Amino acid sequence: MSALPIHAVLADLLQSLRKRTGAVLIAPPGAGKTTAVGPALLAEPWCDGTVILLSPRRVAARAAAERMAEQLGEKAGETIGYVTRLDTRRSARTRVVVMTEAIFVSTILADPELTGVSAVLFDEAHERHLDSDLGLALAIECREVLREDLQLVVMSATIDGSRFARLLGEGTPVIESAGKAWPLDIRWLGGAPDQRIEDAMTSAILTGWREQEGDVLAFLPGVREIERVAERLAEKLPQALVLPLHGQCEPAAQRAAIRRNPEGRRRVVLATAIAETSLTLDGVSVVVDSGLSRRAEYDKAAGVTRLVTHRSSQASAGQRAGRAARQGPGTAYRLWEAAAHAGRPAFDPPEITTSDLAPLTLSLAQWGNTDPVAMAWLDPPPAPALDAARKALEALDALDDAGRITEFGRKVASLPMDPAQAAMILHAARFGAEGKAAKLALLQQERGLGGRSDDLAQRLSRWSGERSARAEASRKLAAGWAKRARALVPDKGSGEDVPAGVLLAMGRPDMVARRRDPSGEAWLSAGGRGYVLDPASPLAAREWMVVGDAQGQAKGARILSGASLEAAEVEQWLGERIARRSVLRWNEEEARVEARLERRLGAITLASGPDPSPDPDAIRDFLLDRVRDKGLALVPFGKSSISLLRRGRYAGIEALSDEALLSDRGDWLGPLLGRRLDAIDKRALHEALRGRLTWDDQQVLEKLAPAEFRSPARTSHAIDYEDEGGPSVEVRVQALFGLDRHPTFGQPPQPLLLKLTSPAGRPIQTTRDLPGFWRGSWRDVQREMKGRYPRHRWPDEPWAEDPSLKTRNAFEASKGK
Repeated sequence: MSALPIHAVLADLLQSLRKRTGAVLIAPPGAGKTTAVGPALLAEPWCDGTVILLSPRRVAARAAAERMAEQLGEKAGETIGYVTRLDTRRSARTRVVVMTEAIFVSTILADPELTGVSAVLFDEAHERHLDSDLGLALAIECREVLREDLQLVVMSATIDGSRFARLLGEGTPVIESAGKAWPLDIRWLGGAPDQRIEDAMTSAILTGWREQEGDVLAFLPGVREIERVAERLAEKLPQALVLPLHGQCEPAAQRAAIRRNPEGRRRVVLATAIAETSLTLDGVSVVVDSGLSRRAEYDKAAGVTRLVTHRSSQASAGQRAGRAARQGPGTAYRLWEAAAHAGRPAFDPPEITTSDLAPLTLSLAQWGNTDPVAMAWLDPPPAPALDAARKALEALDALDDAGRITEFGRKVASLPMDPAQAAMILHAARFGAEGKAAKLALLQQERGLGGRSDDLAQRLSRWSGERSARAEASRKLAAGWAKRARALVPDKGSGEDVPAGVLLAMGRPDMVARRRDPSGEAWLSAGGRGYVLDPASPLAAREWMVVGDAQGQAKGARILSGASLEAAEVEQWLGERIARRSVLRWNEEEARVEARLERRLGAITLASGPDPSPDPDAIRDFLLDRVRDKGLALVPFGKSSISLLRRGRYAGIEALSDEALLSDRGDWLGPLLGRRLDAIDKRALHEALRGRLTWDDQQVLEKLAPAEFRSPARTSHAIDYEDEGGPSVEVRVQALFGLDRHPTFGQPPQPLLLKLTSPAGRPIQTTRDLPGFWRGSWRDVQREMKGRYPRHRWPDEPWAEDPSLKTRNAFEASKGK
């Protein structure tokens, strides 16, 4: 075997591991770290057990194991083995086991001491998969608490080694390997926004095929795009061997994509991000990169994990381009401009920040940890996502209120899948339908299995007739899950034919949905979310379904798969979840509370009618909440109450502040409520407000904000404390005759704003200086008023006159008496 760049630093790595139980190995693509490190550890004195090599994907795990076995002159399953979900090669002789990250998490949870394991190698750690981060956190805690001798090695080409070294512990060495410096030519093709990605990639692949030699590796975001490009190339490039490479391919097809064609035909390999790392594709010297990647992201609002297409990161683009120069000089074509490259994100976000954290939370609870943040993370899990995960697991009865795993939760955690799918299989086992449920769970995980229909029942039927190796392996896997579920649920039924939709609802009752329009396009789920469906779907004609998968934004996420339900099945199987309750609504037109009796499955109303005897306390609480949400403007205060509130606000009486009134609304407003806010007795409302005032409050109120001004003519005038100009009163000017001092209020005394009016109540003057008004502009007012109201008194010196609102004749007559 020819020497690889990694061999130059293997001695340093081995020497470090003899002194410490951890290291970080940074090696560029093609250096040989994946295939060289594991076998090199077997001869070390401390390595008397198994070496586990973690791989991010099934294809890479199998390919790495087969390559290492080939280097030893063996077949996979002897010294070198692998374990993936659909394929396993392992024996008693196996010393190096390549496994996917998810299987390692299940392994360490089942055996926290990792009995018989000497080392765990975390390959391609820079991809930051959720299971990789979780597996590393569990392994670090295992080493700290149970296995001081456990060796942990983090390996990658692009990671920040110092961050991982700090995580592994003080003194952890970072060892760097050089790579083969094969020349790599980057060519920027630019992008056309109006051109379909399939057409742009087909054109770019043809360019690379014509201009270069060797096999071509093209990166596309997903299976759909791969199939469309393959169709175009079959027509435009018939001499090429066009091979897909993605997780849905059969193992034989994956091997054909990884290895040179034995007949020497040039190949075009159309791959997803699965080929970015870990894999060396023999013969590839040309890479065509679409610049797009598709990632699974959890939409907390929609309650689903959806695939989202993004611009690939700079690190991802570097990994992809490097595939072209692994075995010799290469060329990489990129479908974007060089100037735009710096605007791409440096790295893809770690999955722990974008994923559904229910599986992680359940795994940690099974581990015995109820505080996920306390674990060793490069990036701690976001608090909102953890909170949503806990609530989802509590709804499944997998966690208790304290976050501890329940007995049912342990059963859920023992099945290697999403908690909701595991709960579905376990519930189905009570009816002897665990086999069908296990197949449904696998259909949701394995895209393309059983065809592409969005009707999961159709796919289930088609899968039963498929005879491919992948279909057979999938059935075997589902049967294994069902067998485990049967052992966990001893009291089970006789195997009745439970409908597919009912089975799905057992795991995700919140995803039961009902059609909202005749076309079948709009749907409402029991969880309260709205979904949309292609009206051409076979599910569109059904009234009920259970949503299996959806994609898009929370408002109107598009249904990708589901299974139909009949109304009778909803009643029969989900009857215990149907609630009969009184529902209160606000009738805006009649300004009152409307009470209705409804039968509901979550947010879906099955039947509705008037409630003849609603709960008065519920109505009161409803109205109080409405006042809280809409404000005190809804309360029909009378004039006296409005005046009291204004005075209280002016005087700074806390008990009459908006904040205090809203906070204590149940105390003063609650006892007065019926079914209408506008029916509240205004006098009782005023008394309720006054009842909030202590004796001291009343004294302060009268001192700082008296209710009224009493004029020299013995008339009373309410003081307006909301006037823009300050506290004011409106008073006829004759009522102030004889007054040569401006009226004041409050302590210390402040001038009251006087709004003087004519005998007819029309404005004359506004003043804060009554003596100045008498001796100033009164002359002009006097002349005008004499002409308008000749029957009234308009003296030259009003401050010396007796106050009276009477006409001149009436006033003189009263004086004569």
